[in-house]
Amino acid sequence: MNCDLLATCSALGYLEGDTYHKEADCLESVKDLIRYLRHEDDSRDVRQQLGAGQIVQNDLLPIIVQHGQDRTLFDACIRLMVNLTQPAMLCFGKVPDDAVFRHHFLQVTSHLQAYKEAFASERVFGILSEILYNLLQLDWEQRQEEDNLLIERILLLVRNVLHVPADPCEEKKVDDDASIHDRLLWAIHMSGFDDLVKFLASAQSEQQWSMHVLEIISLMFRDQTPEALVSAGQARSAEEKQRDSQELEALRQREHAARRSRTFQRGTRHSRFGGSFVVQGLKSIGDKDVIYHRNLHNFKNHTHDTGKAVRRVPKKNRQAQECKDKRRSALNVRLFLREFCVDFLENCYNRLMYLVKESLIREQTEQHDETYYLWAMSFFMAFNRGNGFRADLVSETMSIRAFHFIERNITNYYEMILTDRKEATSWSRRMHLALKAYQELLLTVNEMDRSQDETIRQSSSVIKSNIFYLMEYREIFLTLLRKYDETKQPHSYLKDLVESTHLFMRMLERFCKGRRNLMVQKKKVRRKRSRGEKKTPAPETTPEALAETWKVVEEELKTTGFQLSESLTESIVPFDATSEIPLEEQRTEAMVRVQDALLARLGPEALGLLRAAREVWPEGDVFGSADVETEEELELLKQILHANLPRSSPPEHVVEDEDDAAELEEEELETIQVSEKEFNFLDFIKRFANPSIVRPYLLLLKSYSKNTPHTNHCIARMLHRLAVDLKMDALLFQLSVFNLFNKILSDPAAAAYKELVTFAKYVLNHFFSLAAKNNKAYVELLFWKNVGAAREMTEGYTKDGEGKKPSWTEEEEEELRKLYEEHRDSEVPDIVETLLPLLSNGNRTRRQVVTQLVHMGLVDSAKELKKQKIGTRIVLWTEEQEQELEMLYEEYKDSDDVLGNILKKLTAKRSRARVVDKLLSMGLVSERRELYKKRSRNAQGKSSGKSSGKGMTEEEFLEGLTQEFPDDPVDRDEEEEEEDESDESEGEEEEDEEQERPKSQNRGRRSQSLNSSVEGRADVGSMVYALQQEGMSGPMLWLQNCLNRTAADREEDSLSQPVPLVPLTEANEDAMDNKSFRKLLRKLGMRAPANEQESFWRIPAKLSVSQLRSAAAALSPSEEEPKGDQEENGSTSPTREPQEEEEKEKEEEEVSGEQRAQALRALLLSRKKKHHTSERTAPVSDLPPVEDTDRTPERSQEKSSTKRRRRRLLDDDEDKEEDSAPAVDMETNADADSDTEDISAPVKRRRKMVLIDEEEDED
Repeated sequence: MNCDLLATCSALGYLEGDTYHKEADCLESVKDLIRYLRHEDDSRDVRQQLGAGQIVQNDLLPIIVQHGQDRTLFDACIRLMVNLTQPAMLCFGKVPDDAVFRHHFLQVTSHLQAYKEAFASERVFGILSEILYNLLQLDWEQRQEEDNLLIERILLLVRNVLHVPADPCEEKKVDDDASIHDRLLWAIHMSGFDDLVKFLASAQSEQQWSMHVLEIISLMFRDQTPEALVSAGQARSAEEKQRDSQELEALRQREHAARRSRTFQRGTRHSRFGGSFVVQGLKSIGDKDVIYHRNLHNFKNHTHDTGKAVRRVPKKNRQAQECKDKRRSALNVRLFLREFCVDFLENCYNRLMYLVKESLIREQTEQHDETYYLWAMSFFMAFNRGNGFRADLVSETMSIRAFHFIERNITNYYEMILTDRKEATSWSRRMHLALKAYQELLLTVNEMDRSQDETIRQSSSVIKSNIFYLMEYREIFLTLLRKYDETKQPHSYLKDLVESTHLFMRMLERFCKGRRNLMVQKKKVRRKRSRGEKKTPAPETTPEALAETWKVVEEELKTTGFQLSESLTESIVPFDATSEIPLEEQRTEAMVRVQDALLARLGPEALGLLRAAREVWPEGDVFGSADVETEEELELLKQILHANLPRSSPPEHVVEDEDDAAELEEEELETIQVSEKEFNFLDFIKRFANPSIVRPYLLLLKSYSKNTPHTNHCIARMLHRLAVDLKMDALLFQLSVFNLFNKILSDPAAAAYKELVTFAKYVLNHFFSLAAKNNKAYVELLFWKNVGAAREMTEGYTKDGEGKKPSWTEEEEEELRKLYEEHRDSEVPDIVETLLPLLSNGNRTRRQVVTQLVHMGLVDSAKELKKQKIGTRIVLWTEEQEQELEMLYEEYKDSDDVLGNILKKLTAKRSRARVVDKLLSMGLVSERRELYKKRSRNAQGKSSGKSSGKGMTEEEFLEGLTQEFPDDPVDRDEEEEEEDESDESEGEEEEDEEQERPKSQNRGRRSQSLNSSVEGRADVGSMVYALQQEGMSGPMLWLQNCLNRTAADREEDSLSQPVPLVPLTEANEDAMDNKSFRKLLRKLGMRAPANEQESFWRIPAKLSVSQLRSAAAALSPSEEEPKGDQEENGSTSPTREPQEEEEKEKEEEEVSGEQRAQALRALLLSRKKKHHTSERTAPVSDLPPVEDTDRTPERSQEKSSTKRRRRRLLDDDEDKEEDSAPAVDMETNADADSDTEDISAPVKRRRKMVLIDEEEDED
């Protein structure tokens, strides 16, 4: 020992008999030792020297026992012992690879084991318990910081001592004998320290020590199993006796078979006359047969490997080592621990686990502390199951949050096994702990199913419905089995994994049997490849393209009258305030931005930038003078468009490496799409029909003789599901599997494995029956097979040539080359679709033609021939195409389907939306309604006179007018958008035209259900009024906000998913329990909970944005109960702006009843002149247009403002009609005609539109 250390230790004092005499400098010597330990080297020399001097046994422990009243000295000794008992793994960081440092590591460990034996004393733990008890008696006001530090150090000291591993060489104890760890536990029990631990776990004021307490408890039960503690002090059950008798019977049969084989080995003659034999068919090293010189009874064990050197298995390929076996402690220790578990579960478990979980979530713990939480969950829940199951004792860890926490940790541990290969063994152990906890959760849920309490069974059903619904919990075992690696994960891990999978499958199968259709969540990951640095294609700057661009911009600016909106004006900033370039030097950049806006055909933005830049840089009139005219601004924009402005090149990213460039060029973007599908248990089992999943099962089956009967049953049940239920027995037709089956069948104790024997015979019988038909079956035994190969083996192989790509002859290649050269310069939208019908071989597919063109070098990449999206192929219209469109419109404008006929006859195929926009921009039609299909209305229950307008009252006419409304404009706009965004080929346009016919028939039925929709709205209005009278205005407002918020989310994300209506206040919860409120929810189309998987009402995914907003509008509060059609329809549009409502009221007051009658008569006369037939009603497109685009701008300001107000009013009416068009069917949610849509407009608005139109005609 070092001289300084020796002198310091001598200054502590000396032990005489059982009395310790401390020196005067004892306290300073303890502090010096703490200082020495702080400055020790990497070999931990100070620690080793103090351990060799037995300072803990001879000095420190006697000091705290006999001089514990000296608080300062006691505190210093505790500090020193906490440092000395620190685990060797923390001292060295890891088990050293170097031989010298490994020796130091083992020396430190041996000293720690000596310390642990010295601590196994009741006197030591008695003084620790006494000091800790006195400290815990202090209130928080009286407790000082030094007191808290001493409490923590005592807990750390006990934890360090319990953490010391046992010495396998010294402790060669049998079961039921007391080891050093058992003696330490008994000392803890006799001193009452275990009661203090339970107090710390349950006391609300001591929750800061929760993590220390959990560590101490986990180390106390380190060598124990829940089953051994449950059965401590109790008689063996019948099941245990039967299991033991089966094991003894198997051992007896094996011993009897070995004795018989030894009897047969003894020959009748002397061993010198055993003889020599020639083995025919088995070649030796040369070309001759093998000569065998031993007795024949040993020939079955003959192998050429006899005498060869055993090949050393590389370290990375060795099987993972098992953790040390559990041992059974002395009976008195087990009884004490059993009582501890019972008290802990009843008083401490739920609270302690809650505190630890919160600390883990908030990351207030040390690294890897979650392993203590996982161990406690699996251990105490297993003990609870065995000791008279009570669900309330483990309620804290029985939740979906617990499943999620464990699943997340399992995923994290697996990822760390792959990345941190040096510590793969440690990560594997943590993963095994998490798997054990997950298995225990499943076992507890399964135990809850058997409970006599109905509420517990319902809770179990809710938990199961959640874990079976989510894909992460369903497929976790599939993933773990597929990723099993025997070099990193031990055999015990595989055993627990197979048993957990068996339990999960059994629970899932039982859960599916009681339900016809089980809906589960499905996640689909879409991977998109995007270019890291995509360059936007530069716009064409040819004179023709610039002229076409200027024509479009000029027309757009003239249409707007050179007026810009306030939002556009406020959002435009012509300079970059954050740039380092001075403001004066950014003038050229502003000019370039104006030019870019013009090239992008954004006329208003370009004009706004020009005017904003004029205010920033007025000098020199670069952007025009302050009093510039509109014509001068137009000419200035034209000059900027055609100018050759200097552009600064963007900075190029320097790529150091080619690999980095490839990564920058292409990166994968993953999007997860969540949907629901109906679950099929048989389809789920098919996921296990994979060689990577079957191999772990067969690997575990190899140790069938050491496995428990339950483990063998789990293996046999899974293989039975694959071979019998799925008829995939060919997956097991493999030579190593048959070798294993041979061992099972020839085992002397085969009677103990009846299930395995039966299954092996079944598989072998099927193979030999197949081998009689398939002469390649024996060759197939050499390979593992997937589902496709197994099916081929049993059903027949594919013939030669099948599945191969058809080859191209020289004549076909030459034909393809000529056709491509002819049509390459033609302006066809898709050259491949043009070439396909011209080829002599009509069986060629598009992919084959594209592949051959790339192979022949005619095109560089298949991307050049990629199908263009419908609606985005052609953007610009040439003059010839515009003339053709105008001619087609003049030809078919009086037909029933104007747009359909135009689309069929157009030379350059375009989408429906493009053609409609062009017709509107050319002024051929004033609104989209004029392009809708026209059809006759069946006048049910009305005379021909009424249908033609004769003898009709004002109300009858207006009611008929609302029912003559054409097809739903919202539906048509959605169809156009779908065609615009579709990724399919051109052929879909023709399919859409073919599908339009049945759709038009369905729309014909919609007009018949308008009256019922109006009646449904009346019902909703009355129900809303009744609920308001009951005091449910708050829940109605909450429901309206939910509908509006869902509509906004769906409009923004373009995704529709069912949204639950979760009431968070008592008023909303009471409303959800109200029958009238739930009836209103059904009227609005909300969906009730389908089963126990759902707890809340949901907004269905099928409701569109407009339908949601219409339903929300129907919930607006009304001052008086709606009566009559007019009031009812007026109440369905509460979203009008107040100013517009005031304007409408003023106009209604100005128009007298006589003027109204005159306007109606004039409208009827004009209709009668246009149509002489009385059977057909006039289509809406015959109504006078609401918006006259050809009016001259020289009108007076008053008239134009009045006109704009009226036009805004009419536009608002049309928006209301479109919003209310796909309104929710108010009759019933499950009705067959639930998809019918209310497209009727309110009566007051209809009347006003007719009046305004009549006034415009008079003007």
